[in-house]
Amino acid sequence: MMKPILAVLACITVQGAVAQDSDSLTIRRLADEVLTNSAAYENLRVLTKQIGGRLAGSPQMVKAEKWGAEVLKAAGAEKVFTQECLVPHWVRGDKEQAKIVSRRRDLVPPLHVIALGNSVGTGAKGVTAPVLEVRSFDELEAKKDAVKGKIVFYNYPFNPTFVKTFHSYGDAVKYRSQGPSRASKYGAVAVIVRSMSHSTDNYPHTGSTRYNDSFPKIAAVAIGLQDAERLSRRIVNDPTMQVFLRTTCEMLPDTIGHNVIGELRGSEFPDEYITVGAHLDSWDNCEGAHDDGAGVVQSVEILRAYKSLGMRPKRTLRVVLFANEENGVRGGAKYAKLAKLNNERHLFALESDAGGFTPRGFIMDMKPEQRAKVKSWAPLMLPYGLYDFDEVGSGVDITPLGRAFGIPMAELSPDSQRYFDIHHAASDTFESVNKRELEMGAVGMGALIYLVDKYGL
Repeated sequence: MMKPILAVLACITVQGAVAQDSDSLTIRRLADEVLTNSAAYENLRVLTKQIGGRLAGSPQMVKAEKWGAEVLKAAGAEKVFTQECLVPHWVRGDKEQAKIVSRRRDLVPPLHVIALGNSVGTGAKGVTAPVLEVRSFDELEAKKDAVKGKIVFYNYPFNPTFVKTFHSYGDAVKYRSQGPSRASKYGAVAVIVRSMSHSTDNYPHTGSTRYNDSFPKIAAVAIGLQDAERLSRRIVNDPTMQVFLRTTCEMLPDTIGHNVIGELRGSEFPDEYITVGAHLDSWDNCEGAHDDGAGVVQSVEILRAYKSLGMRPKRTLRVVLFANEENGVRGGAKYAKLAKLNNERHLFALESDAGGFTPRGFIMDMKPEQRAKVKSWAPLMLPYGLYDFDEVGSGVDITPLGRAFGIPMAELSPDSQRYFDIHHAASDTFESVNKRELEMGAVGMGALIYLVDKYGL
């Protein structure tokens, strides 16, 4: 009985090797196409330099949506359409002002600050108040009786011991999102938050805050890291000092935005969908090149390369340029809601929203046996620098879809060491993106979609 079994095993091994060789050649063709003829970098140039920051509700959002439809058609999408959704309409207003007010007669330069997204303003006259520095919520609670009438300064630095800097961000971001309301609870008049970064420059980094409606809404700004240290020292050395802060931002009524979607129809199962995408919006203080222009053009590039090579997926490939990730995630929620209402069949979703740096692998939210299957493809991925498939997680925009359908999800995981130097800051510009790294990310994403489409999860 052993000989027939061994023969069968040998046959399976040979067939597996042949399949892997075929897959390797296909992925090589895909890589050659992207690395030779990619439109991603030039698309990014247009998005960042001709449109710029694309905050939900802004005129630039409208321009970006029109650009997205045009670039998908140029890439070869066989169907391009939009999905309307209501999005927040927050406006920054005048340039933020912040300065130290002291009885001393020394020259004190202004503080580099930026209003947090969705925050209220101070009013035209601004506020001037003493500053209470805290380094944790526990310290805020311990000093709660001293908060009233003060500007609370959350000076919580990124933890430098996390190798993956997204872990540092996850650890610190609660002070940006929850900090204003937790300080307002005890009577604070405004909040200053140390920027979510470990950079060495002094750019302040914006990002959303979320108010607890049980407490008054107070103005909130982020401060550059150099000025955070300067302010901290000054509080110790000049205990009677105050800070003047002026912001004029406000939240207007919701307005209309759109997801922009392009499709490459499946050859065998056209009513089954694989989604790949990124968010089209960005903050207004930057060009949004890494966050998330890079992911947008990588997603479009996959469709362009497939079309150029005649690679027809079995399932319909949907490239989705999501609306309003930065301060609401309305686009991701609308995409999932409509997919459910339309009784669509979704099998897998992939996102790129971690920057255009050198790809290292994928974070994944899926069952253990599905993760094991992806990891079995590691030999096909390794030649392109992809080796890390262990971390659990997924992209913000595709999470509503994953929850609605219970499908496996993944997000491209680039090297993160420089990402939070520029995240939500004025330094997130086209010039900060490397063409080769950007294209390698598109190669990895295209390869994963090819394998999932062919073998399933």
